[in-house]
Amino acid sequence: MRALFIGGTGTISTAVSKICAEHDWEIFLLNRGTRSDAVPDGAKVLQADIDDEEKVADLIRGMKLDVIADFICYTPSHVKRDIRLFTGKTRQFIFISSASAYQKPLAHFKITEGTPLANPFAEYSNNKIACELDLMEEYRKTGFPVTLVRPSYTYDERKVPMSVHGRKGTWQVLDRIRRDKPVLVHGDGSSLWTMTHSSDFARAFLGIMGNEAAIGEAVNITSDESLTWDAIYDLIGAALGKQVQKFHVTSDFLAACDPELKGGLIGDKSTSVVFDNSKLKRLVPGYVATVPFAQGIRRTVNHILSHPDLQIPDEEFDRFSDRVIMVQEDALSKFKEM
Repeated sequence: MRALFIGGTGTISTAVSKICAEHDWEIFLLNRGTRSDAVPDGAKVLQADIDDEEKVADLIRGMKLDVIADFICYTPSHVKRDIRLFTGKTRQFIFISSASAYQKPLAHFKITEGTPLANPFAEYSNNKIACELDLMEEYRKTGFPVTLVRPSYTYDERKVPMSVHGRKGTWQVLDRIRRDKPVLVHGDGSSLWTMTHSSDFARAFLGIMGNEAAIGEAVNITSDESLTWDAIYDLIGAALGKQVQKFHVTSDFLAACDPELKGGLIGDKSTSVVFDNSKLKRLVPGYVATVPFAQGIRRTVNHILSHPDLQIPDEEFDRFSDRVIMVQEDALSKFKEM
């Protein structure tokens, strides 16, 4: 069977590309060719910018594809482009949406595919909702063979999952833990979150690919493991051989200090999430996530520690963390003096 992946070298798509290559799929990756190191053996790269519709149409002319999956589709304009390019070209089009699109705050703690999509806090999430609506409308009107996949926080060996970090990634937080400096944790650390290793996501995704029962459907792909954010940070610390000095700050205060944190916190991580993966397991019998976070994060931390190119300092975030902690401690000190 043949699949075309738009992107194919990111956190999620690299794992998917790899497992497909291992299961005798003929894989084509359409991207700009900037991450050749992430291309699995046997995959063929079609080098182009997906927004260059004329070139892309020429590259795929005459190709018979069982699956097309777009891993870098974020806005309704991207969806309209994909519909123009891929109508009649594939038996299944998979759109990677996001579990952050589910309603905030939740009306019920357990999330199913039937949980309403409504997130007034995050532009990214609202764009994903709009993309889903356009694709399902096209499915109803023309039979465009779409499957919607909703991942939550998915990580690999290059990415440490954290709730509060700077614009340059999470290394600075790891470095603070290594230096016994306090790290910011939103809320009181007791909200639940679900982390999914990219290899687990990829095995589920493989079962969705070419699955006719998934056409016209939305499917959650997450682990069944739910951990508090305090536990998540403690496991990161354990992987580093350190006791994490957690400093709890309300999400509202953090978002007020840095408005760019609003979508990721108020619109996502401050809400407890527990996912019901029953639908996924009906579509992919026998599937179960097998990498617990305690195991996966050790792999990630060890990989980052052994790859200096992934250790990107972020002095701006380091100062931000120190200022937030100082202001909070000063406020408490003044309150006690009153």
